[in-house]
Amino acid sequence: MELTPLSRKRATDEVYEAMRQAILSRTFLPGERLNVEEIATKLGVSLTPIRHALQQLATEGLVDIQPRSGTYVANLSPRDLEETFDIRCALECLAAEKAAERGDPAVTARLRELLSDLARPLETAEDRQRHEESNLEFHRVIVGAAGSRKLAEMYESLNAHIQIARVHRSEEDWPGRLAEEQREHEAIVAALEARDIPALTASVRAHILRARDALVAKLAAGPAGS
Repeated sequence: MELTPLSRKRATDEVYEAMRQAILSRTFLPGERLNVEEIATKLGVSLTPIRHALQQLATEGLVDIQPRSGTYVANLSPRDLEETFDIRCALECLAAEKAAERGDPAVTARLRELLSDLARPLETAEDRQRHEESNLEFHRVIVGAAGSRKLAEMYESLNAHIQIARVHRSEEDWPGRLAEEQREHEAIVAALEARDIPALTASVRAHILRARDALVAKLAAGPAGS
């Protein structure tokens, strides 16, 4: 992702969104020191909206502002990530339960479409990016189906940290991980269609905790390629 100049209208909000996306898309890497002046120049704004945006990002835990040192992209520890996944698991299990209670067929239809997207072969970097986006949407659809704005907001805050940590995952992980991931997603959708809440929450929990263990292990081992 390239940083490009912004319009003056709602500069702080736009700066916040641009910087948040740059962090999540790995334009800025975990632990990287942010050059505030350079960012302001690239976005075509003054330092004021940059500083306001950084304060907001710091509140979310996406950046770490260190007095007399600088501002850095958050660098999660394995324990931080494990705790984040555990909370995400609780939220997503709750969301899945509420989604099953509501029983909206449009939700399961959309999840079936995403399952087809996720089953497509990955041959290029663009394919992998598309897969990541479909995977994120799969889980967002479930969370959104709960019909709770607060739950969705909490989920998105946690998910941002998980996206940052995924920079540590290497491309060699993809082949074996995808087959297992697809089976887990299919089990989740089948249980949701059947409105079988015990099976649904068990499938969601197993899926998220398996992903947690794999990513925590990668994070503990260090960045991919190190």
